[in-house]
Amino acid sequence: MPGMKACFGYFPLSVMTVFLVLTACDNRVEEKPLPDPGRLQEAFATSNRQLIEAEEEAINDFVIRYGWEMQETGSGLRYRITSSGDGARASKGQTAVVDYTVYLLTGDPVYSAENEGEPMIFTIGRGGVVSGLEEAILLLHEGDQAIFILPSHLAYGLPGDGKSIPRRATIIYEVELLELI
Repeated sequence: MPGMKACFGYFPLSVMTVFLVLTACDNRVEEKPLPDPGRLQEAFATSNRQLIEAEEEAINDFVIRYGWEMQETGSGLRYRITSSGDGARASKGQTAVVDYTVYLLTGDPVYSAENEGEPMIFTIGRGGVVSGLEEAILLLHEGDQAIFILPSHLAYGLPGDGKSIPRRATIIYEVELLELI
């Protein structure tokens, strides 16, 4: 090719290849200043406050829409005892047998003892269930029926459950504490 000779002179092709590779692969890394940790922390805190406020507003709207009188614990768990039983109060270490239905804040049911074919059974205080349900069951007596609203931090948190409960979802438990063992 006549134009190639004019552009590159008489360099052998292998020398040109090495030259092009070396100049094309400049490995110099441009140093960028790190963000100020204080500004990052403040940005995250602001973002979290906004998410919490939005969730709180959604819960308040839901409670108002249904006209529910609810109590609230210090953790943000809301509850309403709908029917009182006459059994012993739940305590840590006991095994709870619970009939349940779980709903999203949209009102869509996601899990229930009926669909699972059996009640939920767990030892109170040993984990195995979301922290909000652990706290909620401790408010009940055997035979009580209740509605609990668990903000996302007491439910499945940021990731959701990977199945039916989406990330950062507020959930509602409708329960009956059938038995304490």
